[in-house]
Amino acid sequence: MIDNVALERRAFLRAAALTGAGFGVAGAMPAWAQPVSGGLVRPLPTVSGNDIALTIGKVAVRVDGKVSRAVGINGTVPGPLVRLKEGQKVRLRVQSTLDEESSIHWHGLLVPFAMDGVPGISFPGIMPRSTFDYEFEVNQSGTYWYHSHSAYQEEDGVYGPIVIDPAGPDPVAFDREHVLVLSDHSPMAGATIYKKLKQMGGGYFNMQRLTLSGQLAGRDLPASERREWAKMRMDPADIADVTGSTYNFTVNGFGPFDNWTGLFRPGERVRLRIINAAAQSNFNVRIPDLPMTVVQADGQNVRPVTVDELQIGVAETYDVVVTPGDRAYSFVSESIDRSGLGRATLAPREGMSAPVPPLRPRPVLTMKDMGMDMSGMNHGGMAGMAGMDMPNAPNPAAVRGVDPSAEQNASRNLWKLTGWKEPTDHGTIKSAAVAASAAMAGMDHAAMGHGTAAATPAPTGSMAGMDHSAMTGAAPTGGTAAAPMGHGASGGSMSHSMRDFSNAPQVDKNPGVQTISPNPVDRTGEPGAGLEGLDHRVLTYRDLVSLNRNPDVRAPTRSLDIHLTGNMERYMWSFDGVKMSEPAEPIPFRLNERVRVTLINDTMMPHPIHLHGHFFELVTGHGAYGPRKHTVNVAPGGKVSFDVTADAQGDWAFHCHNLYHMTAGMMRVVTVRPDQGGNQ
Repeated sequence: MIDNVALERRAFLRAAALTGAGFGVAGAMPAWAQPVSGGLVRPLPTVSGNDIALTIGKVAVRVDGKVSRAVGINGTVPGPLVRLKEGQKVRLRVQSTLDEESSIHWHGLLVPFAMDGVPGISFPGIMPRSTFDYEFEVNQSGTYWYHSHSAYQEEDGVYGPIVIDPAGPDPVAFDREHVLVLSDHSPMAGATIYKKLKQMGGGYFNMQRLTLSGQLAGRDLPASERREWAKMRMDPADIADVTGSTYNFTVNGFGPFDNWTGLFRPGERVRLRIINAAAQSNFNVRIPDLPMTVVQADGQNVRPVTVDELQIGVAETYDVVVTPGDRAYSFVSESIDRSGLGRATLAPREGMSAPVPPLRPRPVLTMKDMGMDMSGMNHGGMAGMAGMDMPNAPNPAAVRGVDPSAEQNASRNLWKLTGWKEPTDHGTIKSAAVAASAAMAGMDHAAMGHGTAAATPAPTGSMAGMDHSAMTGAAPTGGTAAAPMGHGASGGSMSHSMRDFSNAPQVDKNPGVQTISPNPVDRTGEPGAGLEGLDHRVLTYRDLVSLNRNPDVRAPTRSLDIHLTGNMERYMWSFDGVKMSEPAEPIPFRLNERVRVTLINDTMMPHPIHLHGHFFELVTGHGAYGPRKHTVNVAPGGKVSFDVTADAQGDWAFHCHNLYHMTAGMMRVVTVRPDQGGNQ
C-alpha cells in the first residue's frame, strides 16, 4: 500500500510540473480537485455555551477528492470549534458511539486532574457506547485544542480547536480571525502505521533516503561521510517517522488541492490562530510576501515579534496577526522533512488563489544533531573556522547538510511554466551550507584527534576521518568512555563516544538506548531543522517574551535532568531509558515547589514534550518574562530548561506529543502531592 501511495504522490508532483498548474491554477486539476470558486470558504462548525454535547463516532472524510474512513467528532474532522469564555463554568457531555474505549483531553487547559482525560492516569476512560461528563471552570483565555488520548484515535481524526475569549479586554487588537488547524491525514489507520514502524523500523516511510544515484550526481553526502553514518547504523535523512509518502497534510481538514480559503477585507488586522493538531508532523509555516506578527504562544500572550516563518511543533499553538493587501496569499505548512505541504488561501474575495512555493531541499542531519557540537571549544587558532556555529553569536550559522534533490523539487518547474516569479528562499540553505563547507576546508582535523585531514574538503558537518568505533548502534551491557579528544590550548577534553553513559548516569543501560549525546547544547536560539541561514526572519524560542510578568518568579529550589532516549532501529522510545509500559515510578513533585527541569535529547529526532495540568517558563534569558508554554520542542542533540511551579495536585501525564513516540514508551506520570518530592 505504501508503494501505491508513494507512486501517487510522485505522479502528482510530476503532473504538476508538466502542466504548469500545480496548486495555483484550477484549470489543469483533475475534476475531483476542482475548487469551488477558487477555494473552499467553509468556516469551522462551532459549539459554545455552558452545556456542550460532543459525539465521537466513525465518519467518512474526503481529502483532495479521496474518501477514507476516520473517527470524528460531531461528524467532522477536525471536530467543531469549542468556543468558551474565561470565568464560565462548562459541562461538556462526550458520548462515544465506538466499540472501544475513548477519551478527550483538553490540551493546555488547567482543569482538575480527574477532568484531564487520560485513561489510566486521571480517569478510567469513556467506555464503549457510553457518555462521560467533563465539568470545570474556565480560568484562562487563549488558543488551545482537544484530542483523544486513547490508542490511535488522535491520528484517526479525534481532535478539534478551542478558543477561550478573555473576560476583559483582549490585549491583541484585530478585526477578524481565522482558526487554522494543521494535521497529517492518512487513509492508513494509526494502528497500522505504528505496526509498520515497529516491525520495519523508524525509516519505513522515508522515501527520501540517500541514494547511489544521488551520490553519483554530486548530491547528498560524500562516500566517506556515508560510511561513517553506516557504521553508526543511522540515517542522516531520517527527519520524520511518517512522511508525505503516506500523509496528506491538511488545514482545517482540507488538502492542498481542496484549498480551504479564509476571507478578509484589505487592510484588516487578521488574527490567525494556528494549531498543530498533527499526530507526529512538525510544520514550517509561512505566508509568502506577508509578514506575521506573533502575539501568542500556547495560549499565552507574548510581546509582538514579527517574522516571516516559524516552525510549529506537534501540539503547539501560535497566534499571529497579519495585515494583508488587496490580493490573495497562500498559507503554507510545509513538513519539516520537506516531503509535502499543507495549503490554504487568504483572500479578499471568493474565487481567488495565489502561487504556492515549491518544496524546498530537505535537510540532512549533522554532528550537531548527534549532540556532538564543537562550537564552544577553543580549537587553538585553527584556520578555516569562519562560518562555524558559535554560541551566543548574533546570527548562528548552520552546520547542516542539505540535499538539493531535483526529483524532490519537481514542483519548482511550476514557476517557469506559470510565469510566476520563483522565490529565492529554497536555495538559500544550500548557499549557506556551501559557504560553511568552504570555511571548513582549511581546518586541521588531525589537531582535533580526528586522524589525518581529508585530501578534499569535507562538506558542512562532515564526520570523515573521525574514529566512531564506539558509536555503533549495538547496546553493550555498560557504557565506556572513548579516549578524550584534545582541543588545543584550552586543555579541555570531550569524549566523542555516543555510548558514554557517564554523561547520563541516571539513564538505564538497555537496548532501547541507542545513543547518548556527548555534548548536547541549548538550541533555543536556533531556528528549526532546515531553517538555518535563510534570508528572512525565522522565529526562535528566544524571540518569545511573556507580555506580562510571570505569576511565580521564585528561584527553583531543586533541579531535575530528564534524558529523551530511543533506538530508531527497534523503534523504542523512553525517558531516561525507561518506557511507560515498564515498571516506572512516577516523577514526584511537592505541591507548590519550584523546580528547574532540563530535557536532554539523546536522539536524532525532535521531541515535542508536553506536561499536563501546568504551564512552565522556558529558561531563555528573559527572567521574570520567560515565555510560558505547555509544550516545548526539543531539537536533536539539544537541551531545553524550564522552570515549573507544581501547583496542581494530582497525577499528570508527561510525554512526547509525537503519538508514535508516546505509544512506544516516551511517557511518564508526574505526581504532585503535599508529601512528595522535596527541596534540595
